[in-house]
Amino acid sequence: MKYNIIDGVKYTKKHEWARQEGNIAVIGLSDYAQDKLGEIVFVELPDVGTEVEAGKGSAVIESVKAVADLYAPVDGTVTEVNEDLLDQPELINSDPYGEGWVYKVEIKDESQFDELMDVPAYEKFVVEEDEE
Repeated sequence: MKYNIIDGVKYTKKHEWARQEGNIAVIGLSDYAQDKLGEIVFVELPDVGTEVEAGKGSAVIESVKAVADLYAPVDGTVTEVNEDLLDQPELINSDPYGEGWVYKVEIKDESQFDELMDVPAYEKFVVEEDEE
């Protein structure tokens, strides 16, 4: 598989990832999604304190090809945003699971992580999506 799909995070069908760190979820865009979008040129971050809802748009990612919503994988309150993306949105391209994280939320309902995909499920999902 040509996409980097890492352990330790859960994935959504819209290609976001979430990594649980205690009661905080770190959220970003998967390697697959950044590859499909191409060069990312702008990121609109949510404000700290914003309530996000699973499955709803929470940030905007703009690339040379398209503008895409980043959907919240879980319900929660934004506690921190990655301000480095304001000057270097391409961090999502170069390091989607590290320096390219988008925001962090305080998790409302940890059971929502059970509804997200693990690595084998996401790998299968990506292969199927690529075949369409």
